[in-house]
Amino acid sequence: MEFIKKHLDFKFYGVSFIALIVFLLIFPALKFLPQNYGYENGLIENMQMAVLFGIGYMCLFAKYNKRVFKFAALALLILILREVNLGRTLFFPIEGEIGKFYSWKDINAQLGFPLGKCVHFTYGLYIAFIAILFIVKGIFKEFWNLAVNIKLPVWNLLFMGVASFCGAIAEKATNNNFIFEEGFELLFYAALAGVIYLYTMNENFTVKNKE
Repeated sequence: MEFIKKHLDFKFYGVSFIALIVFLLIFPALKFLPQNYGYENGLIENMQMAVLFGIGYMCLFAKYNKRVFKFAALALLILILREVNLGRTLFFPIEGEIGKFYSWKDINAQLGFPLGKCVHFTYGLYIAFIAILFIVKGIFKEFWNLAVNIKLPVWNLLFMGVASFCGAIAEKATNNNFIFEEGFELLFYAALAGVIYLYTMNENFTVKNKE
């Protein structure tokens, strides 16, 4: 009981309603939206990107524990780049096709240059840079201090758990229904945005350290 009182918050915050609305909209979307809305660079994925950039903004302008969340903004770039396949789905669509893009192998052949290898190598370097920064700058100490002291917004974390489970089973359970998969991925990001908002802007959800 002491752990529950100290670490779990069951209040349904305004940001939790955002996740709830996304969750409820998934079901009519499955019935009425055509599959191309769930394609790469489609409506749902662009909404995901907007949410991710919103999370990055909140991290950069956090009121509390600023070092941790500025680091989180840097780490978030890894996820953003992954969503656009390191730029492949932004810059190399197949002409006349919806939701289809050239592979890195095709791109390399067209350019006569191993762009794919260079991009993946740079991406790997950035991930290594983030990992080194996490250790060298002592961010892990501040992160651990937060992790063992802050409260957990139960409803948003529950939405994240549901979204993760449904996203994991999407391909097998729905014969690769893009609306299902991308819709629950959007739910995950919307719920995460609520968590980040509470941790960066709500004084009840953070250790009082404004440095």
